[in-house]
Amino acid sequence: MKHPKNNFINTPGYQIINNWLAANNREPFAYQLQTWEQISAGKSGLVNAPTGYGKTFSVFLGALIHFINANPNHYKTKQNNGLQLLWITPLRALAKDICRAMQQVIQELEMQWQIGIRNGDTEINIRKKQNAKMPEVLIITPESLHLLLAQKDYPSQFSQLKIIAVDEWHELLGSKRGVQVELAISRLINIKPPKPDTGRTSIWGLSATIGNLEKAKEVLLSPLKKVGIIIKADFQKKIEIQSILPDEIETYPWAGHLGLKLSKKIIPIILKNDSTLIFINTRGMSEAWYQQLLTIEPELAGTMALHHGSIEKYLRTWIEESIQQGRLKAVVCTSSLDLGVDFRPVQAVVQVGSPKGVARFLQRAGRSGHQPGQTSKIYFLPTHSLELLEAAALKKAIDSSFIESRQPLTLCFDVLLQYLTTLAISEGFNATQIFKEIKSTYCYKYLLKSEWTQLLHFLTKGGVALKNYDDYKKVVKVKTVYKINNRTTAMRHRLHIGTIVSDALIKVKFINGEFIGLIEEWFISRLNPGEAFTFAGRNLEFIKLKDLVALVKVSNSTKTIIPSWMGGRLPLSANLGHLLRQTLHDAAIKTPNIHTEKEISILQPLLNLQKELSSVPLHNQLLVEHIETKDGYHVFVYPFEGRLVHEAMAALLAYRISRIKPITFSYAMNDYGFELLSDQPIPLDKKNVYQLFSEDNLFADIQQSVNASEMARRKFRDIAVIGGLIFQGMPGTQIKQKHLQSSASLLYNVFKTYEPENLLLKQAISEVMAQQMDEPRLRNMLQRIQQSKIIIKKPEKLTPFSFPIKIDSMRENISSEKLEDRIKKMQEQLNKK
Repeated sequence: MKHPKNNFINTPGYQIINNWLAANNREPFAYQLQTWEQISAGKSGLVNAPTGYGKTFSVFLGALIHFINANPNHYKTKQNNGLQLLWITPLRALAKDICRAMQQVIQELEMQWQIGIRNGDTEINIRKKQNAKMPEVLIITPESLHLLLAQKDYPSQFSQLKIIAVDEWHELLGSKRGVQVELAISRLINIKPPKPDTGRTSIWGLSATIGNLEKAKEVLLSPLKKVGIIIKADFQKKIEIQSILPDEIETYPWAGHLGLKLSKKIIPIILKNDSTLIFINTRGMSEAWYQQLLTIEPELAGTMALHHGSIEKYLRTWIEESIQQGRLKAVVCTSSLDLGVDFRPVQAVVQVGSPKGVARFLQRAGRSGHQPGQTSKIYFLPTHSLELLEAAALKKAIDSSFIESRQPLTLCFDVLLQYLTTLAISEGFNATQIFKEIKSTYCYKYLLKSEWTQLLHFLTKGGVALKNYDDYKKVVKVKTVYKINNRTTAMRHRLHIGTIVSDALIKVKFINGEFIGLIEEWFISRLNPGEAFTFAGRNLEFIKLKDLVALVKVSNSTKTIIPSWMGGRLPLSANLGHLLRQTLHDAAIKTPNIHTEKEISILQPLLNLQKELSSVPLHNQLLVEHIETKDGYHVFVYPFEGRLVHEAMAALLAYRISRIKPITFSYAMNDYGFELLSDQPIPLDKKNVYQLFSEDNLFADIQQSVNASEMARRKFRDIAVIGGLIFQGMPGTQIKQKHLQSSASLLYNVFKTYEPENLLLKQAISEVMAQQMDEPRLRNMLQRIQQSKIIIKKPEKLTPFSFPIKIDSMRENISSEKLEDRIKKMQEQLNKK
């Protein structure tokens, strides 16, 4: 790492900040010094450092040094300096913590800078004050930043801006909120032309470690057309990983069973640490774990809390403050506490069940030991035996820094339409200038001129299909400027700026109107009429979807599809899947490894039985098992690619086999493999297996294997809302989901009939394939399988690998108590055999 140059060390800004740190018995890390020097030189880049090592100060203090160097004689007295530092954060919860830290520095340096927060919680009177006089630092969310761009004379508010900082950039990257940030940056850096003495506004990202930091930097800095620099902290955060091992291993494991059985082993961890975070993957299970721990240790009442996204905001805020102040002994939480807030009293973290990815595991581990030099302690508690393989794989990943990448999005036309409308209600935009700015972003660098023309035509004329409807002629062209002059149109748009749509729940009802329950819409949208699925303990036949109600009738079919819920559908990352296969390979050939010895050793009886009955696949093998039971004929396949890919592959394989022989299937899956079940032998053998797992005609076959058209229709609703085609209603009178869907369906049909080349229509299909079907990863898996040896086995009974998938297929048919009894009997019978 380069050392700061003498001329930087001698600057007044550096001297003042260094003296302040020394007075507080602190000294800067080398990476912070390097960042300050680059900021002083007007450069841009990405800062990468472990949690708790001062990423915030690396940029914030750099901004102060930059200001002091420009005003060495009156930096303490100079007021009303305009916005100097724009701090973009993905979470409102982070804003207060960051603001508090910044204000303390400003007070101790006796500077006159003001630190402001702007998000959905900011009061109207504070917003008005900020509009009249911008603070020197504004901490803001992407949505609120776009709201600022919708104000008249917004360029004057950013005219003094020196630095844009994007916190937790790794979380924004690969999301539509990240695209909002890209677009906002492309506008802000072009508001004022760069001056020779001050240069252009610089951009700095702050990121945790991800697998593609270079790409993350490229996306963030793309509008600058400069390479920029990555500054990495030159030290490794010490992470201590310990698996909570069961006293004995069931050779026939099943998901969720083991976790609560091991809950007693968490109590000593809670008691010996000042504060412990217990991460659970779903909200429902977090409630169960909270009650379980209180039942085991009633004295935790009052010192243990539950934190997830459905809990009232004021209570979540109280819990977060209580953690910071050391008032809570333990908090059972979900991903709601994954990010950024500085919880220094936390000494240990417990991860219950698979974290599904290396980066998420590291992020959660970093919640403990949140200070330089401290060790992060994380305990891995498996919810079933095979998850111990993941514990071993996670250790390997961290040892080798094998961390997932975040892939950026491209050509999000819905976000772009929203952005152009936002600019049109403020100052308007010049099409030539804005096209150049938009093309400078990573997301839209491949935007064609013909696509740009189509977007402008849609905004001004309603496009080809909607040209006869005045409501869609939002924007008018006045000379060279595109503007919105209609006040009603402008007001409606302001109400929904920043809208990024989340998944909806829909009702399931019988034809007679009897309400059965709520199910996630993405699942229902995959079904074709006539298909059977299991829900609320019943086998149901899907009839149709009407006004966001799934109409069903009782089904006599024994072959049904099992719903899975998005909260439990966090996909196993490609990296973790790769390491799982490698770990299994090492276990199969008994490669010694000191870090994974305990996990693999305790799993040995299970692996030995799997090998005896069938096979333990090596990393370059795919295992397929044919098993016949009283339920029918099963095919189990073990790609170890995660639930999402397995669900798509199960549907694809079922469709391809059905072309060989008319046959119906039910299927189930987990992160390790999937099952096809039929009442007749399944024609999959050595002659056709490679063809069945081919990537030939993949796109067309996926669309045939699931209800891709209906999935695209559902996805189009979200795109239409983001793109401003559908008004969601005034505050307090939100339009119901069923009305949104009917409006979107009408537009979808119109575009499909009269404008099949519509960009939003194409985007809907593209997003279904890339996100819901995970087509790129499915294709990669099929390419890998073609290079692998496919092993087909015919065990005489269920194997340790197939058993948990079989149990998952039974869950919706049987109550939890009856299921446990049934599983015990099955285990006894299998062990006797």
